[in-house]
Amino acid sequence: MTTTHNGATMVLPSLGENVTEATITRWLKAPGDRIEHDEPLLEVATDKVDTEIPSPAAGILLEIVAQEDALVEVGAVVAVLGAEEGAAAATPAPAPVATPTPALDPVPTPGPSSTVAPTAGGDRVEKLPRIRRTIARRMVESLQTSAQLTTVVEVDVTAIARLRAQEKDSFHRRTGVKLSFLPFFVVAAVEALDEHPVINSSLDADCTEVTYHSAVHLGMAVDSDRGLMVPVIRDAGALRIPDLARRIADSADSVRNNTIRPDDLSGGTFTITNTGSRGALFDTPIINQPQSAILGIGAVVERLVPTRGDGGSLQIEVRSMAYLSLSYDHRIVDGADAARYLGAVKTRLEAGFAGKDIA
Repeated sequence: MTTTHNGATMVLPSLGENVTEATITRWLKAPGDRIEHDEPLLEVATDKVDTEIPSPAAGILLEIVAQEDALVEVGAVVAVLGAEEGAAAATPAPAPVATPTPALDPVPTPGPSSTVAPTAGGDRVEKLPRIRRTIARRMVESLQTSAQLTTVVEVDVTAIARLRAQEKDSFHRRTGVKLSFLPFFVVAAVEALDEHPVINSSLDADCTEVTYHSAVHLGMAVDSDRGLMVPVIRDAGALRIPDLARRIADSADSVRNNTIRPDDLSGGTFTITNTGSRGALFDTPIINQPQSAILGIGAVVERLVPTRGDGGSLQIEVRSMAYLSLSYDHRIVDGADAARYLGAVKTRLEAGFAGKDIA
């Protein structure tokens, strides 16, 4: 903050790497209100995340400089704060509350989106939140940037389903985290990247250089009421199933509780989206640029499957099955590359896991 004769100016703080501006979505205090140090003062939206900005000091909010819906650069003044003992002098009457221009008039912002105008037919027209606009732009840019297609394989995860059924209660008591199918899929997907590094690569904008990433920084797509976000789990290849289960749960909680930081959403090298958690059998996910691939995991369902017995006789069994769909950038990943990668993931999953793997 910078102190002036009118008080101390508050600027928009740094919001993470490569974040240069934010939109003021809501002020949580009005001029004349008392504020505590680190008390949430306003909400902002960036291209990556919505977040609260705390007050840098205790005192009185004297003036709102950046109004709601304003696009503000990092380091720009957003408010003027005053010492509490100066509140009487600064607000001798209701005047200071009225000093802001009519921009404080009803720009309805009850949340990340606001109703702009009702229609005669009863339809509702809402302003699209900044984060939703960003998602829309990036999805279109991804499809326009890379040559995307999807390959799908079916996987028998019966062995994993049996282990999970046996161990999920004790795992939850031991770790405090539910044991879903997802960390098993993640382990298999990450292990296969070692054998197929092109899936964990990035192509530059000029299509002249490709970067093969030595570490797997795994983006995990998370559904939230504000839209899709992809927090990144760093060095996922070094994590075991219990660690992954914890990190996945923590990442999802931080997104849904709106405590995710912008830096937590950057630096991914490969992404997994688990649409099976909502019952989808499979999908054709869109690549998270500049990555070269994204893996979609479908729902695990029990189906009647023809198998061969020990003597080669045909028999029908109930098996736990799932589809895996890999969308990839055909500029650098060929269909055979995608099939080989998915084959490696399938082999690892169908081999199953042991109790020690989740201990």
